Amino acid sequence: MLAATTTAGAATTSSRPGQGRFDQPQHGFAPASTTLREGEPGDVGLDQRPIRDAEQFLRNWTQPDASGHPHFSGAVGLLAHQGVVVGRYAVGGALRYADAKGTELPPAQQVPMRDDTIFDLASISKLFTSIAALQLTEQGKLEVNAPVVRYLPEFGVQGKQDVTIEQLLTHTSGFDADPSPSLWEGYADIPSRRKAVLDSPLKNAPGTTYRYSDLNMLTLGFVIEKLTGKPLDTVVHDRITAPLGMVDTGYNPPVSKLNRIAATEYESNPPRGLVRGQVHDENAWSLGGVAGHAGVFSTGSDLATLCQAILNGGSYRGHRILRPDTVEKMLTNYNARFPDDAHGLGFELDQPWYMGALSSPTSAGHTGFTGTTLVIDPESRSFALLLTNRVHPTRGWGSINAARQVWATSLAKAMAVRPVVGKDEWYADPGDSATATLSTPPLDARSGSLQASFHAFVDTEGPNDPFQLEASTDGVNWQPVPLRATGPGAPAGTVSSLSGHGHRAWWHVSATVPAPSAMTLRWRYTTDSNYTGRGISLDGVKVTERGRTVLDGERNPGELSSSGWRLSTR
Repeated sequence: MLAATTTAGAATTSSRPGQGRFDQPQHGFAPASTTLREGEPGDVGLDQRPIRDAEQFLRNWTQPDASGHPHFSGAVGLLAHQGVVVGRYAVGGALRYADAKGTELPPAQQVPMRDDTIFDLASISKLFTSIAALQLTEQGKLEVNAPVVRYLPEFGVQGKQDVTIEQLLTHTSGFDADPSPSLWEGYADIPSRRKAVLDSPLKNAPGTTYRYSDLNMLTLGFVIEKLTGKPLDTVVHDRITAPLGMVDTGYNPPVSKLNRIAATEYESNPPRGLVRGQVHDENAWSLGGVAGHAGVFSTGSDLATLCQAILNGGSYRGHRILRPDTVEKMLTNYNARFPDDAHGLGFELDQPWYMGALSSPTSAGHTGFTGTTLVIDPESRSFALLLTNRVHPTRGWGSINAARQVWATSLAKAMAVRPVVGKDEWYADPGDSATATLSTPPLDARSGSLQASFHAFVDTEGPNDPFQLEASTDGVNWQPVPLRATGPGAPAGTVSSLSGHGHRAWWHVSATVPAPSAMTLRWRYTTDSNYTGRGISLDGVKVTERGRTVLDGERNPGELSSSGWRLSTR
């Protein structure tokens, strides 16, 4: 969300021409006829450099580091913008290791990643369950606001009679994170495991907290099966993947496709050995590989079709899986009372920890434990897919969230932010835990005050990464200067700093600077240890005194002293 020190602005979904948004002639849902095609970044006005840098990052992460192992065995990445696939990248191994210790197989036995490698999506499977549920709402068979017990009376034990379908979809039901004990180790067969899900107690009262829980989608999967009279895998095939032509997507992939499937973990508990071609999630495995929370396998190309269908308002190549108004509801935040856990009906919203600089109040996506990531940005009509088998051969090699951010951010940074004034602008993207400053020389004020004005394109994590104008008479002690910003999503009133993301528009900023003597001004952008967004662009810097120009940064950029800023020409 957009934020300032004292107030937050609201994100917008429109802008005036020439306001310097991402390079996008439209926004939101594209016409239903939009079909993906292969292309180059330049075909849709993108800069290829950030994408190539991100590809190199992925390659580096498939190589051993100081720990003695890579961050992940291999990866497949796909980026698309305005209906054009602008980036495909496959690197590393789909099958690389022989055991949980990370002993590499002989080269002849390894299987490289390819564009058509099939991945265990893990929790991205929840999106398919959610879409199937929303299809039932369109048919009048399921009401989002209705209690679950209307459809599954046996669910109404352990104080769960008031839990609603919406709370399952938004993870506000009150369930604990996982079934306890685990389904695979605590119950003898599938019927007893299904009953254990329905008998699970709540940890919190419904609607009082956000807690991500597999139990929500496990339960919703049972609801779908009850209302359709069919197994969940059949429903997903018949109503989602088959209409969209997603030929490599589904549960329990056939043995004939094993050579294309990315390996996951080498498991000793349960004693499954190397898991490849079976769902990695143990609870889903214990339910026969088909569950509401996990079990779907897919490729980058198939998921690209699903993403574009969402951007198209629910259809692809003339086949509709959802109505546009249902898609709008699916991507609407229902968790305003839990600000850090924005959530639509199945989709997560505005999560910088994996969406990177594509994050905004309307950005939607999901991740999977096996190392998978899906991000859809309706505002720029873009999406980013990163599929890895980061649990191969073990889940203990650490987080890949940095790679998730880098891949999504590469697409955001590839989109142009065009100068408002002239042909160049100052740009700062210092990275985590860093500071960038842009300073004037000492400025003499004859009347006791100066007027500063500039344009700012602000895309930061939030208040923890502030952008400020500061003043000093000695170059040592600096004081923040109050700012007033105008433009789409700008904070209201006077603030001491600017921050936030999602508005994607230039703001016009003005300030009055008390200047009893020679005064130096500096623009300072400071970041904390996590998440940086796209950074700050600064243009049209001007300082005046009663109409007299004291400094014109546009005509004389050499007057500004930079540390961490660069003059960028578009």
